[in-house]
Formats: sequence, structure tokens, C-alpha cells
Amino acid sequence: MAGRRRHAPRSPAARAPGRERLEGDHVVREALRARRRKLHRLLVPRDAGGHAAELLEEARRAGVPVEERPPEAARSRDPGEGGAPSVLLEAGPLPQSSLEEMLARDGSDRRVVLLDGVEDPHNLGAIARVAEGAGAIGLVTTHRRAAPLSPAASRASAGALEWLPVARVPNLRRAMESLKQAGFWLVGADPGAPDTIFELEPRLLRGDLGVVLGAEGRGMRQSVASALDFRVRIPMSGQVGSLNVSTAAAVILYELARRAAPRPEVTAKSGESR
Repeated sequence: MAGRRRHAPRSPAARAPGRERLEGDHVVREALRARRRKLHRLLVPRDAGGHAAELLEEARRAGVPVEERPPEAARSRDPGEGGAPSVLLEAGPLPQSSLEEMLARDGSDRRVVLLDGVEDPHNLGAIARVAEGAGAIGLVTTHRRAAPLSPAASRASAGALEWLPVARVPNLRRAMESLKQAGFWLVGADPGAPDTIFELEPRLLRGDLGVVLGAEGRGMRQSVASALDFRVRIPMSGQVGSLNVSTAAAVILYELARRAAPRPEVTAKSGESR
């Protein structure tokens, strides 16, 4: 294809320091669109055909060089891909935001997601995908006992981490206090909470909210839980007692989004929505 350079396969050791390789169409496309990282080159399987046409166009718009790889060097390492030829993007690390930058964003009914001890990059990615889709303005995690912003996390997010601001803080409790000072209420997911997310009074779910999620199994630390304004649980009708943290995030964040959505006006005479 025009515009591509062929090159000999290089070993992973030959990769330049400070570069990451993003693998998979979704995360590569979003990284090229968002342009938050430093973008170095796009590696495309030879004879990829129309499969890579959109990515090639995005790379052209972003001014990213494109190189071909022979099919045998382009096999995906992801078992879920069945060894199919994969597109790779060499890029710099994902930039991090600060809590102050996050809070400077204007808007009503702002949502910030805070993670306490979530160490699995796939859970981090899945939560980021939900948070970005539900309209959260950012994700807050810690320097320690937290999953890194790795290519695995970005891939698990289907590229949502390329758009969603993430702040890594030294102390989650202090970050929660900063949110409170900025006018946020803090709600935590807790299987032992007296109220379900569906029963909570509407007034408690309006305005700016920080949604705090604990680690799989361990839940939130006591120092974090004690700073919450209120706790909610997700009702469980089956035999298991709780959901995966990313699934719990989806239930809570989309219920909050539903509650915050403007309701249609109703005429007094006909009762019909306008």
C-alpha cells in the first residue's frame, strides 16, 4: 500500500525506552484520535487490506509514520485474537492529570470515580470504559496498591483511557477531602450498606458526586470508608453476594446518569410529553 515503509522485524529489546506498544484496533484508533500521547509509528500487517484503512487514515491525519510488518511477525499475542495479524501503535506513556485540573472542569452533576486498591489492569480498564461512557469527568487512583496505566489497561478499556483524565494521588483519603471541599458528596459501593442504589432518595444523587469503589474481595479500607457521606449496595437476588468491581461500577454509574438525565416536560391538559 502507498505510504507504508517495509522494515525488518525487530525484537522487543530493540524498542526505544519510554515507548509502549498498544495492540488492537479499538485502543489504537482511540489513541490516534485523542492524540494525548506522543505517537511514534503505526505498525500494520502486510496485506491488511480494508481492515486497517480507517487506522491508516487516522495515522495520516495525526502525522504518524506507518510501517509494514510481515504476517508472521504481526501475530497477536492476545489469546482472544486467535493469533490473527494485529495492528500495533508505538507511543509514549499515557499522560496523567491532576485532581486540581479535573476539578477545574465546568459542568453540573459532575461524576468522579475513585478506586481504592484496584490492582488488576483489566478491572481498571473496564471501569475506565464504563466511567467514560457514563460521562464521568475523571478517574482517581493511587500511586501504590493500584494498577498502572499500562497498555493492558488501555486495551481493556477499549481505548477509553485515551480520553478519560486519570489522576494518581499519594493519599486517597486526602483526595476525598479535596473533593468535599469542592462541593462533592462521596458515595461508596458497599455490599453491607442499608440502602440500595435504587432506593436512595433522589436529593442525595443530585449535584457533584464522587463514587468510591474498593478492591475485589477486600473492599474499601476503613480510613476510606469513614470519609464517605453515604454508602449504597446493589441488590443481589441470586446465590452470589456481590458483583465484579467493574460490573458494580456500571450499575452505579449508569443509575446515577439515569437519575441526572433531564426528564421530559408534561403538559397539564393532555399529559403528553413535549
